[in-house]
Amino acid sequence: MTAADVERVVVVGAGHAGVQFADSLRSGGFEGAISLVDEQPAQPYQRPPLSKDFLAEFVGDGCELDALPLRAPRFFEDAAIELRRGMRVAEIDRGNSELVIATAGGGESERVRYDRLVLATGAENRALGVPGAGAVGIFGLRTLADARALRQALTTARNVVVVGAGFIGLEFAAAVRERGVNVTVLEYAPRAMSRATSPLLGEWIEAAHRGAGVELHFDSAVVACETDGSGRVTAVRTQGGGAYSADLVLYGIGVLPRVGLAERAGLEVGNGIVVDGSLRSSDPRIYAIGDCANFPYRGVPTRLEAVQNAGDQARYAARHMLTGAEDPFDALPVFWSHQGSVKLHIAGLTRADDEYEVVGDPNSGKFSVRSYRLGRLAAVESVGDARAHMNARRELHGIGR
Repeated sequence: MTAADVERVVVVGAGHAGVQFADSLRSGGFEGAISLVDEQPAQPYQRPPLSKDFLAEFVGDGCELDALPLRAPRFFEDAAIELRRGMRVAEIDRGNSELVIATAGGGESERVRYDRLVLATGAENRALGVPGAGAVGIFGLRTLADARALRQALTTARNVVVVGAGFIGLEFAAAVRERGVNVTVLEYAPRAMSRATSPLLGEWIEAAHRGAGVELHFDSAVVACETDGSGRVTAVRTQGGGAYSADLVLYGIGVLPRVGLAERAGLEVGNGIVVDGSLRSSDPRIYAIGDCANFPYRGVPTRLEAVQNAGDQARYAARHMLTGAEDPFDALPVFWSHQGSVKLHIAGLTRADDEYEVVGDPNSGKFSVRSYRLGRLAAVESVGDARAHMNARRELHGIGR
């Protein structure tokens, strides 16, 4: 079925994927009703700057700047897209094609009909889950409210411990270190960004952070957070007896896809909401896109946590709904990370057993790592070289086709 058979589309989640889908569906010619339902009360905003510019530029200055909006304030009204903020979806009633929704804080529920439903529910932080993890001064970073609380706490912090050496942890560590605050990063894996980058690039990133004054410890699993008499964090302890002073702790130890709503509705889930090559769930009237979707990427079940992927899947799903296009989703995965002076761009997906080639001089801070799998280019990691990244995207796009 195409959009000609559809009068009302409801999107759950007003992050990058949900907003882009609604935009693409409307601009693609859909004339029916579009509703965006989101738990957060704030106007939809960009997530990447929360761990980059939002903290790096404004740590300690008392400024109350908001995060960058995903669309101009009048966009939703002008595009006739209903934006329902501060609303929680409690249930998907697939038999009646309805959602049961209520205000995020509770209250009387109502039913909302849909002809097509798009789940863009995103992901949530993996909990730290050790004794003392609920102490004052311990934060995750996922939302605008998280970033504001962190920014306020950083005005007095002197010793910061970051748990996790992934994208979020290292971006935050770099932002804080640029303000002269002592930063220690604890990572249970043997190297930085082990799930996302080649070993060679991971080692280079470690050296760059150490050169900036960040203290890094690997193979360091956190076992407890110590507190004072008022319940405020004072130190983080690791397996093996290590103890690191802290008056502020940020944990960035991965995320979990938000699948509870889909699971309760009887949809297939497994490391995300399982979708086919058209991004449709086990119920063909329901799509899943963005961080919550587990999709087949060149034959391999894949879930990506990236803004580029969220936008690409949103545009594809809107086109599929409008036209019924049969070509499967196959966009090139693209990631980026700004960690202080380090500007990293990745195209494609690396694996630990890839073969690597270095192009350029790592000592110059401008180079690329090209990953090969079975003799074919699989991914390119570029540092300080936007042109090399764009060339890699074109090259990999051609290989993928």
